[in-house]
Amino acid sequence: MTQPPKPPAREGRVSLWRYMRLFRADILSAQPARLYRAWMAEFRTPFFRSYLCNEPALVDLVLKERPDDFPKSDRVREGLTPLLGNSVFVTNGETWKRQRRIIDPAFEGGRLRDTFPAMLAAGQGALTRLARHATGQPVEIEAETSHVAADVIFRTLFSIPIEDEIATRVFNEFREHQRTQPMLNLAAFLPLPRWFPRFHRAKTKATARTIRDLITRLTSRRMDEIAAGTAPDDLATKIMTTTDPETGDRFDTPEMVDQVAIFFLAGHETSASALAWALYLLAIHPDWQERVASEAQEILTDGSMAFADMGKLRLSRDVFRETLRLYPPVPMMVREAACPERFRDRAVRKGSQIVLSPWHQHRHERLWDRPDDFDPARFATENGRACLRSAYMPFSAGQRVCTGAGFAMIEGPLLLSMLVAAYRFDPVPERPAMPVAHLTVRGKDGVWLKVTPRD
Repeated sequence: MTQPPKPPAREGRVSLWRYMRLFRADILSAQPARLYRAWMAEFRTPFFRSYLCNEPALVDLVLKERPDDFPKSDRVREGLTPLLGNSVFVTNGETWKRQRRIIDPAFEGGRLRDTFPAMLAAGQGALTRLARHATGQPVEIEAETSHVAADVIFRTLFSIPIEDEIATRVFNEFREHQRTQPMLNLAAFLPLPRWFPRFHRAKTKATARTIRDLITRLTSRRMDEIAAGTAPDDLATKIMTTTDPETGDRFDTPEMVDQVAIFFLAGHETSASALAWALYLLAIHPDWQERVASEAQEILTDGSMAFADMGKLRLSRDVFRETLRLYPPVPMMVREAACPERFRDRAVRKGSQIVLSPWHQHRHERLWDRPDDFDPARFATENGRACLRSAYMPFSAGQRVCTGAGFAMIEGPLLLSMLVAAYRFDPVPERPAMPVAHLTVRGKDGVWLKVTPRD
């Protein structure tokens, strides 16, 4: 059986400066191998202490039982501020709760049905674009999944396709922003005062400014359409017309720009990553690919289907779920202890960093059977069902669970089914994929596949 690629873990201890260099290159290979068996690990630096927690009870404590005592670490925002501003991804406390009260209604169950036609249209657009690459020659598939994921965001959020002039510019600028954005900002490791400059790269700041200017144009235009009564009933309109039930406030344009930036980062970047890895896993496991293709071809009629048919895509859902286990798009989440704690008979100081790692928990040797194997059928087993409840968090968990989790679990299986029903995907032996983590888990040198039409 072909085992999915996994980055090598570092061996032994390293200095802080060596760790920072490794971390800057790739979060995953910078970590020691023992994290795949440890319930908790402590990391000490001259500036702070960090505790990586894999034990399900500790993860539940942080995310579900006492989330307000473990706010998101300010270190998370250090490298992301130029693009994300004060978005829901980086805020805490009452600001975050207010933002979620306004955002969450747009992603409730009934709204998913409303966004489904836009997702389907984005998938059909991807099939058309991929046709010119379906020659059996190597294709960098992450570029294609990035394109369709961006199309989904623009269609569901602003009712415009990726071909729209502003949408195309945002997409292109975002790709440039990714290339200039280092994972490690100095302030993430050093306790710098707030007034101290963060030294973001000039290109990082420039691309972020351009993206935010373009989003401002879209948001301002939508504000005018709402005022005129001509706005389409999409996610942007829903969010911008929702009032906070406690204060009666709505998002103004600058606040909405912050939120759209994180929707694009989270909804586009993570979906593109997961879909690319799902296609790669099916390419190296052709038996599963044929099963998914057969299921999809039975349900899709002329490349179309109804929202009610999503429940029939069981194999595609399990493949996508297993992909999120093996390659969680966000590999680590960082919280901060707001008060002194005691974890596993160890004192945890106030201000300590609490790291929760979907990457390590999803592959934990003491939790999952055959943790490094690709087996979508595992979720029908006793071990799989138990771990799904206690050791599976690709979208985080508790009150800070990703607001778009339900959206992603419709989008992912749908696009996967549409692509595999129309095309066959095969590996490129001379260009094997190797995961690395920067903002999300992507291919070190891309994810390359051969694409051919199905008969």
